Amino acid sequence: MTTRFELGTELPSPAATAYAWHARPGALERLVPPWETVKVLERSGGLENGRVVLDVPVGPFRQRWVAQHQGGTPGLEFIDRQVEGPFASWVHIHRFEPLDPKRCTMVDRIDYELPFGAAGELGSGAVWHRLQRTFRYRHQTLRDDLTALGLYGAPVPRTIAITGATGLIGRALIPFLTSAGHRVRRVIRGSGGPDDITWDPAAGRLDPAALEGVDAVIHLAGEPIAGSRWTDSQKQRILESRTRGTTLLAETIARLRRPPAVLISASAIGIYGDRGDELLTEDAGVRTGQDTLFVEQVGHAWEAASEPAERAGIRVARTRFGIILTPAGGALPPMMTPFLLGLGGRMGSGRQYMSWIGIDDVIGGIYHVLATESLRGPVNLTGPAPVTNAEFTDTLARVLHRPALLPVPPAALRMVVGQMADELLLASARVIPERLRESGYRFRHPDLEGALRHVLGR
Repeated sequence: MTTRFELGTELPSPAATAYAWHARPGALERLVPPWETVKVLERSGGLENGRVVLDVPVGPFRQRWVAQHQGGTPGLEFIDRQVEGPFASWVHIHRFEPLDPKRCTMVDRIDYELPFGAAGELGSGAVWHRLQRTFRYRHQTLRDDLTALGLYGAPVPRTIAITGATGLIGRALIPFLTSAGHRVRRVIRGSGGPDDITWDPAAGRLDPAALEGVDAVIHLAGEPIAGSRWTDSQKQRILESRTRGTTLLAETIARLRRPPAVLISASAIGIYGDRGDELLTEDAGVRTGQDTLFVEQVGHAWEAASEPAERAGIRVARTRFGIILTPAGGALPPMMTPFLLGLGGRMGSGRQYMSWIGIDDVIGGIYHVLATESLRGPVNLTGPAPVTNAEFTDTLARVLHRPALLPVPPAALRMVVGQMADELLLASARVIPERLRESGYRFRHPDLEGALRHVLGR
């Protein structure tokens, strides 16, 4: 039996603009919800006659999905048909219906048939729910992207070099930039594609000629600071991965004949240390000395390493990231696990502040810094409303429909993760994104519950 799923959304752009967005590299990756593990294996052709091969989760297994673009009307509609995959049949019509010169309605219409005949129909409710959850996310993401891009006028295509391209932020940022019309050159270790730039920070290797002509550099590379228990060797790797790479990159672009206009270099709110309920803007003082926390020391060294680029006259913005919310990695998945098991609760007293930010506001904030020439120096990339750990856990529990009844004593946290407990889990930093707000950035998800519901599809 064939079932039809349909969802329509008004978009703040002409039909031709929305259609063109879908034709650019990265559009499909940008629309994959962060809770899904879809991989693009192959892509060829365009929206009129292209082909896409995906690796998709089907229950506990994975399956190859081949879709062929056929038919449609350029600028108004394109159609993809499954030629191999999990459905007995699948035809997806993407239609853009003009409303006026500045707006259109996007309609996704899918006619599908489940496999295994009558037996397959037993799962029809779950399939419908998954489609609704996925396409609501897709429509909101596209609408928000087009709205954000419209705030900066018609984008002038730039060539942007990015380190840390395979990391948590890089994986989300690159599809956003390429679907906006920019060219991204990944700075990676080892061999890659023809547009990639090879470097080796540990050996001090980066060919300056490869960066000539790049308009901007976004530096995100660094050893993850959370995860395994800190040992002396792990702490040294964390520090060196940030300072060596940043120094090499900053010194290299400082020597270029035509250097990039801007270097956006990652940092973190750990630089503020444990500050209780003090409101921390970019103008808040930061502590120095031997008695500071390890994360403070890392922050200072990390930011200082970008100074060669600044001395060369390049605009340098140091984006201090808060706790990034996405189920695709980082801090949120391990926080969710005990809640999903019914074992969640606050950490310690629960009075410590958590300065969070949704992944879409991370990439939106980076793009705002890229486009706003007045932004330089430290820029806090956190949501506008930091919450206490108790408030965070209550909100997460509500979104997940789970209890939050089992607090975790500080001693238990220290026993499991050692020093990391006091510096990352129990420390308090109430950070405000003052420079983002003053320069006109519009948050997509200004409150915690809205941010969690979006990234979790709930």
